[in-house]
Amino acid sequence: MAIQVSTEILEGSVLALLTKEDYYGYAITREIKKVFPISESTMYPILRRLKKEDWLSTYDEAYEGRNRRYYKITDQGLRRLDEIRGNWQELKAATDAILEGNNEE
Repeated sequence: MAIQVSTEILEGSVLALLTKEDYYGYAITREIKKVFPISESTMYPILRRLKKEDWLSTYDEAYEGRNRRYYKITDQGLRRLDEIRGNWQELKAATDAILEGNNEE
């Protein structure tokens, strides 16, 4: 069974990955695919959106005669990651309460 991953979780996963080091697009996809069943066609629109929102910046580096576009998290991206982590904790707590039968008031 394939799990559906929300856009916010994918965005948070990319931002979290980029707190460790800068990555080029395919490497980001490869790392995220280790956890979630996604494709490059899913990842590149997310990267473009994160860049458009100024949560990521990019730079190019030569590699084997070609340029690779690297992504780097920005200060705004770090703030967005904190927000996503907070949202995740709330969602996780609420979901755990329901699934464990502890949602009674």
